[in-house]
Amino acid sequence: MLSVRNIAVNYGAFLALTDVSLEVGEGEIVAVLGSNGAGKTTTLNTICGLTTLKSGTICFEGKEIQSMPAHERVSLGIVQVPEERKLFPDMSVHENLLIGSYCKKARAHRKENLEMCHELFPKLYERRHQHAGSLSGGEQQMCAIARGLMSVPKLLIMDEPSLGLAPIIVTQIFDLIQRINKELKTTILLVEQNVLATLEIANRGYVIETGQTVLSGTAEQLHSNDELRRAYLGI
Repeated sequence: MLSVRNIAVNYGAFLALTDVSLEVGEGEIVAVLGSNGAGKTTTLNTICGLTTLKSGTICFEGKEIQSMPAHERVSLGIVQVPEERKLFPDMSVHENLLIGSYCKKARAHRKENLEMCHELFPKLYERRHQHAGSLSGGEQQMCAIARGLMSVPKLLIMDEPSLGLAPIIVTQIFDLIQRINKELKTTILLVEQNVLATLEIANRGYVIETGQTVLSGTAEQLHSNDELRRAYLGI
């Protein structure tokens, strides 16, 4: 579904990415792992068209998209749930979800997608008239995921969905990610600091360090990799 080849990105004179490659197959959950500042979020933003590519190629369903603007990539089905949620705090939960169905393809399925999101996230239905900024951290994350689903994604890109959440909520979020993948048949590209929990639900993964892909393999291979276990699992 997605093929990223040797992408490089500059922020001014700073080399944010120098050589990142990864692939995501239809129906997979693929993890992107790495330390803070390694280039994980920049990789996601580049796939989504939010940063300027210096070199390399990005193909989605066989079509090169690196020159395509971000809103057109959303229309293709590439949707990001950003780090720290990025909700509109003074708008209601319902209004935040409606914003997720802005593109033409999503507007045609707005009613059924609202029903689907309320079924997946019953608390959002209970809180639908509340300002999004008044929700708990876990509820805000659920709202951000639901807003992404309202865009009818083929590829849902999630950046640190468990960030700052209590352990019991983190478990719920990971359970929801699996449900979205299995029940909605949505392919997921996942950046997470919670390495152990991520590898338990992912099919495959990539490790990025200093703007480069340095390791890849199945979730089982990465979990048993001695270097990864020392660096990220403290084993």
